[in-house]
Amino acid sequence: MTPDIGIRVPPCAPADQLIGTVKRAEELGFDQAWFPDSQLLWRDVFTTLTAAALGTDRIGLGTAVTNLATRHPAVLASAARSVAELAPGRFILGLGVGNSSVGPVGMRPSTGAEMRAGFATLRALLDGREWDFGGAVSRLRDPAPVPLYMAASGPRNLRLAGEISDGAVLLSGVSPATLAAASERVGEGARAAGRGPVPLVASAFCAVTDDVERTARQLKPICAAIAQTGGAKALALAGIDLDVPDRIDGVYPDLVHAEDWPAAVEICSQWVSDEAAAAFARAFCLFGTAEEIVTRLRELGAAGVRGVYLQHVGSYDLPHDLIETVGSAVLPVLRA
Repeated sequence: MTPDIGIRVPPCAPADQLIGTVKRAEELGFDQAWFPDSQLLWRDVFTTLTAAALGTDRIGLGTAVTNLATRHPAVLASAARSVAELAPGRFILGLGVGNSSVGPVGMRPSTGAEMRAGFATLRALLDGREWDFGGAVSRLRDPAPVPLYMAASGPRNLRLAGEISDGAVLLSGVSPATLAAASERVGEGARAAGRGPVPLVASAFCAVTDDVERTARQLKPICAAIAQTGGAKALALAGIDLDVPDRIDGVYPDLVHAEDWPAAVEICSQWVSDEAAAAFARAFCLFGTAEEIVTRLRELGAAGVRGVYLQHVGSYDLPHDLIETVGSAVLPVLRA
């Protein structure tokens, strides 16, 4: 099976300026455009989705991801229904614990119990059912069905995604070992809930290049962030041993979304070598020639991955180069 191929488009420019990027992805055959949500980093994701829905005809649209902390479930339900009306059958509401949305405003990520409760509220409202908001029983007028996906990386949230979501966005990269472990955790949750298989979308940083060692240097802040947040064991499975301090100064707002990316790369070079970054690119990412990436994508499809969510490195520029290189050199061969 050939997986669906999606592209991450950060809302880093006014919505009317992003339409050309999404339309180009649609023209080149991408299956989905995914938009992250972080209120201080980017433009409003639902404004962006509205513009994208009106400016495209075929490409799937989704949040990757919004959250249930800075956005109340009732507000999310209304926003999701509104986009779904403009793009019938094309919209997925992806949800996560909050990370870059909650941290900059002094809030904490959602707990598993809060995710479970939020999903239940969203499902009821989008199905047109009444919901008890602490004594106020209400419902959403003009509801519309919307698939709810959950992004997860740790074992507990992966199992929860299998239990409650319509699809799981795996944040563990595409290393065969970690991907297999993540898939199994999702499957455990689905089986415990008496459900069938849950569609899997694997996220991966991607670059079409014939010089992985040079290109991979830009991944150093990503490697450091993974090591900081409990991913050191997964990295070690691929022979990448990092000892990164709990706090790294000089990077705003965080390692994954650094405003000055070249500076973040240099700072993280203290703990992440060029060799480690290249090993990370080869094991966990889709870095390589077009032919190598096609092979990896086919392997992911054979492993049961329904979709692959491609990311370029950086949060404040549009992925024009990645769209062009993947769209012209990878997708035609993948689907030949």
